[in-house]
Parts: sequence; C-alpha cells; structure tokens
Amino acid sequence: MTIHFDNSYARLPEQLFTRQAAAPVPDPTLVRLNEPLAGELGLDADWLASPDGVAMLAGNSFPDGAAPLSMAYAGHQFGNWVPQLGDGRALLIGEVVDVNGERRDIQLKGSGPTPWSRRGDGRAALGPVLREYIVSEAMAALAVPTTRALAAVTTGEYVIREDRLPGGVLTRVAASHIRVGTFQYFFARRDHEAVRALADHVIDRHDPDARNADNPFAAMLEGAIARQARLIARWLSLGFIHGVMNTDNMTLSGETIDYGPCAFLDEYDPQKVFSSIDQFGRYAYGNQPSIGHWNLANLAQSLVPLLDADADKAVETAKELLEGYGTAFANAYAAEMTAKIGIATPRDGDVTLAQDLLKLMADDAADFTNTFRALSGLGRDAGNADDDFLDQFVERDAASGWLSAWRTRLSGEKRDDAARIAAMKATNPAIIARNHQVEAAIGAGYAGDLSIFHALTEALADPFADRMSDDPLTQPPAPDEVVHQTFCGT
Repeated sequence: MTIHFDNSYARLPEQLFTRQAAAPVPDPTLVRLNEPLAGELGLDADWLASPDGVAMLAGNSFPDGAAPLSMAYAGHQFGNWVPQLGDGRALLIGEVVDVNGERRDIQLKGSGPTPWSRRGDGRAALGPVLREYIVSEAMAALAVPTTRALAAVTTGEYVIREDRLPGGVLTRVAASHIRVGTFQYFFARRDHEAVRALADHVIDRHDPDARNADNPFAAMLEGAIARQARLIARWLSLGFIHGVMNTDNMTLSGETIDYGPCAFLDEYDPQKVFSSIDQFGRYAYGNQPSIGHWNLANLAQSLVPLLDADADKAVETAKELLEGYGTAFANAYAAEMTAKIGIATPRDGDVTLAQDLLKLMADDAADFTNTFRALSGLGRDAGNADDDFLDQFVERDAASGWLSAWRTRLSGEKRDDAARIAAMKATNPAIIARNHQVEAAIGAGYAGDLSIFHALTEALADPFADRMSDDPLTQPPAPDEVVHQTFCGT
C-alpha cells in the first residue's frame, strides 16, 4: 500500500518536533475502522483492515513516505504555566491531501513514549480510546468542527492506570495538531524565528487569504479568534463540556481536540463540571466562552513579536483583535440559539427568549437535549404534543407561559410549521453521546464485549433522525446510572 504523504510540518525547523518511531506492540487487533473517513482521505479501507494496515494503525510499521514525529508544545493547564508538554503519547505519522483537496494530519495516540512523556509510558488504555472514538465521531455527526477517529486497535498488552487495563491505540485525523501551546512553547523561549515559521505554516494551512492582508499575522490571529468563537458557541448549543480547556488543548484550526474528561449535559446546569481534575470549576459549561477568550489572549501574546516592529503598536493590535472575540462569540451564539428555538429571521429579543427557556430548564433541572427536541415537534397552536415538552419541567405553568410567548414570536415568522419543524429537528438532536451510555460501552469493552461500543457509534452517526420515545438512547440516566465525574485517562 502506498499512502501519498505530503508532510509539510516535517519540513519546518527541527526544534518544532522530534523525529522518532513508535514503540511496537505485541498483538495489534483492529477494533473498528472508520471506512467512510478512510474514503474521504483517499485511503484503501481494505488495506487498512489487513494485517499490514493494522500494523500501521498500531505503530508497528509505517509505509514509505511517513515521517513520524512528536510535536513540541507548552501550555497553561488549569491556569498554571507548564513550560514543556509536547506529544507525550502520540506521533504525527504524516499528512495527506484528501479527496476534497484538504490537508489532514494522521496521528497515532497511545503509540509509546516520546521525549515529552515526562516519565510516562506513552500508552493509552482501551477506555479513553473508545471514548474518543465515540465522542469525536458523534461531534462530527452533530456538525461540530472536530478531530476525527480513523481507527481503534487493541495492543495485546496492559497498561497500569488506576488498575491493570487493556491497551489501545487511536488513529486520529485533524486539519492540524497546532495548538495555542505550540506558539507559547517558542515564545517563552524567545525563539521568534520558530514562532514566525509556525505562523507562516498556519497561514498557509488555515488562513491562506491572510497572506494578502496588510498584516498577515494579525489576519491569522483574527481567523483563529473567529474559529474559536464559532466552535464554543456550537459546544454550548449542544450542551457539550470540553472539560479541560488548557491552552495546549485549543487548536489553531478551530477543531475540538482531546476528548478526555469531556461530557454532555443531561439536566441543564450552567455551572456543571464533570472533570475529576477540575476541582474549582474553571472549565464549567458556562465558563467556556470566557476561557476561550483567556486562551486566545495567550495566543495573541505569543504573536506580539510578529504583529509590529514597534512593541507598543503590536500590543495595541493584539488588544483590538481580542476585543472582537466578544462580538464574534455573541453573534455565533445568537445564531445557534435562535435556530434552536425555530427562528429563521432573528430580531431583538430572540436571544433573551432562548435564555428565558434556559433559565426555566436550570430551575427545574430539565434535560437539555430532550427539552429542545420536544420543542422541535410543536406547532404554532397548542396540542397534545405540548405534553412532551411540558413533561420536562416540574413547574409546568411557567413552562406553559414560555410556550405562549414563543408562539407569539412565531407569528412573526414566514415559514410554515412543516418547514420550521424540519429545520429545528435538523438543529436539535434526538440523541447525543450520553455519559452513562459511553461509560457502559467502555465498561463492556474492558470486559471484552465491544458490541455496545459498535452499536452506540453507529447510532450516533445519525443523531437528528426521529426515534421512538422509549428508545433507550433518548433516555436520561436512571439515578444509579448518573455519571458524576469523568477522567482524562492519561
């Protein structure tokens, strides 16, 4: 098999990465191959599922043209500066240009120790591999910019975490793996040549129009700000909590990356935290927009040497661009939330109407996904279907009052009910990767039963389709199924 690699990152200055091979595993076995994604990448799915293909997916061998390397980066973790992080358990094995002409990274996670492993084993347990496969592909189906899962394999060996666990390797695909922390690493070392080389690479890869701007690096920063604003607004619209928004987990491409202690809300609570390591709620659901701004401020600081030869002017440029984040996020959030309540022609007061619903949901701990999905099926006139919506609330009278206000607002819309309902159902999913279902798939996977993992992954590929009201995938967790904490898995 020949993979037509074109490894642009490997052509950058060598202080940006370390070239190395993966650590072989004894018995790689394919768990799941994402055949549609393989097709997008122009890769032969049959070969990837063959023994030679599985050997590559496990890191035991690479085809000609691969350039395996681990990337250098730093980052603020929970607000604390860590000057050296890097790919401690991952290798970028190469880049391909997909069938749409887009450049994509192919990376192995769990491929063994690297110079950045900080005395870790560089491996991954099977559970985090299954979690990232499930959730990243669910996010892709929900139209969220995200890294993708090409394959998952078991390794035939065990890793030691909180227990002795089967090992796995995830093959991850991304528009790139360049992070805010990648820029921070070199800025902190005053290696401005590396910062410039990295910024030029980002412009070529993600912001080619910036090359023609009066200040290409300012235009690049503006693009990164816009992408993050849209991404976080999309997260909020789906009840998603990233869980660990460190600067080393924010990409310049605007894709969601690193599905460790991530989770979706069941009951709506803007202060909800799942991550076991987020003891003070820094990355709570409702804090994500402000953390996005904080992270982007660190990116802007790293780019100051490039923004202007005059340091004071460079700082002013960075500040002006960062001020645009609030507007960009507010606009993106307004578009998401007005679409969720069926408004095609937004006007003043519509976001407040959506937020009034969220407040009622928070007061009654209403299920985030099921409330918006139930709303999606309602007509302009009251009917029996109203109960599906009202049943999400304890205070039905208050929810009924909101419905009346919503219907009054709909009277100003030109779309008929059928078109609006179809649009709302294409915006508000019937199913999400609920935490208890993901945990059930992981637990069964550790016990050797991957059927739940496969069934869940396949169902989540079509999240907007109508489902029966008693479908288990639409149900919130029972009291004994509630997931209170999620874990990174490193």
